[in-house]
Amino acid sequence: MHVTETLNSGLKREIKVTVPASDMEARLAARLSDARNKVRINGFRPGKVPVQHLRKMYGKSFMAEVVNEILNNTTREILSERGEKAAMQPEVIMTEDEKEAEKILSGGADFEFQLAYEVIPAIEVKDVSGIAVTRQVYDVPEDEIEEQVRRIAESSRSYEPKKGKAEEGDRLTIDFVGKLDGVAFDGGTGTDQQLVLGSKQFIPGFEEQLVGVKAGDDKTITVTFPADYNAAHLAGKEATFDVTVKEVGKPGELELNDEVAKSLGLESIERLRDIVKGQLESQFGTLTRQKVKRQLLDALDASYSFEAPSRLIEAEFNNIWNQVTNDLQQAGRTFADEETTEDEARADYQRLAERRVRLGLVLAEIGEKAGVQVTDEELQRALFEMVRRYPANQQQEVYEFYRSNPAALTNLRAPLFEEKVVDHLLTQISVTDQKVSKEELLADDEPAAEAKPAKKPVKKAAKADADRAEEAGEPKKKAAPKKVAAKDKAE
Repeated sequence: MHVTETLNSGLKREIKVTVPASDMEARLAARLSDARNKVRINGFRPGKVPVQHLRKMYGKSFMAEVVNEILNNTTREILSERGEKAAMQPEVIMTEDEKEAEKILSGGADFEFQLAYEVIPAIEVKDVSGIAVTRQVYDVPEDEIEEQVRRIAESSRSYEPKKGKAEEGDRLTIDFVGKLDGVAFDGGTGTDQQLVLGSKQFIPGFEEQLVGVKAGDDKTITVTFPADYNAAHLAGKEATFDVTVKEVGKPGELELNDEVAKSLGLESIERLRDIVKGQLESQFGTLTRQKVKRQLLDALDASYSFEAPSRLIEAEFNNIWNQVTNDLQQAGRTFADEETTEDEARADYQRLAERRVRLGLVLAEIGEKAGVQVTDEELQRALFEMVRRYPANQQQEVYEFYRSNPAALTNLRAPLFEEKVVDHLLTQISVTDQKVSKEELLADDEPAAEAKPAKKPVKKAAKADADRAEEAGEPKKKAAPKKVAAKDKAE
């Protein structure tokens, strides 16, 4: 086998490989000899089948196996001998001429192919002891925990039918039909919808116009959708809603006791408080982690400057761009709605893709040098957590898919590895805790200039997610409500 480098420019490499026909013939002969002792052919005793007969029957298929074996093994061997790491699976370029391919499979021509790939650049791990970050810490006060407990307990509050006029705090059961210019629109219809007046469940102005109604009333109200409403075809539009009031309910006394907790499947009200406290601390702790991570990654980004493999950047950009365009499509918005253009957005996300790839390579190198590893137990735990997000009837199928798909497991391992590298780095740098208010913690810091996203929904693609080496960003927003008149309820 002859190996010749035909391109060495920056990170790009091209290697020409030639396997002489004589070598191919020798490999084929070995396979035929092995098969001679195994195949069973009518008219021949075991081990007595003439080689030429086997060649006639299986020669081309065996030679195809030889070709695949060479392709699979040669790439790994060449990279190992050259001491290189390919950024992605090398591209294999072979002849597309059918006659030439036929000669190779018949053993009448040398097997020639090319490998085209980019190498991962050599990265010198730098000292991080000079990096300093501030960890914002919000201590959840008891009154906030109690308020959240009350919100949850509201779901178990009883309501008694009321004959009089509806007041704030009363619960209405209504049917409604929303119209634009007199024509009903998709998603604007609701049946037996329950609405507590003053809860701000629906768009501004909706609930206020229902104060004073009685059971059996029909009322048409007029509202204007917010300019930034999630459905672009409704944003800023004036609409009418024909509302039928089916029942007015007066709220009963809200008691925070063990009976309320039991109605929620818990043993006591104290257990509910403990769960709420843990959830709030976890949510704010996640925000704290995101902000610390962003500072760390910004510092690393400023410390490392090198050419990153273009194919990795292209793949990352495509992932981001698909998310961006899907977000816009689902929101019914355009780049113009986001006060930008497609070209400007592409440039923004191209820079973001470059940053992500570069930081991913840096973290990978730091983790390798530090001996960071993801244990099988940690991977299994992550797999179970991921599987639990699916409906019960799909969980086994998803689990089996990951267990039988090494590439999928590798994708699952990657974010665990990167988070462990971040944990390692946080022990090497200066971290100062700072007590902050909830408003300060929730404030969205300005993203790094070179990774600054375009605008609103498009911005979602620019924030951090757990499985990429990127800047941490705003927490995930809830999905748009199903009913166009409804807003998300407080959780």
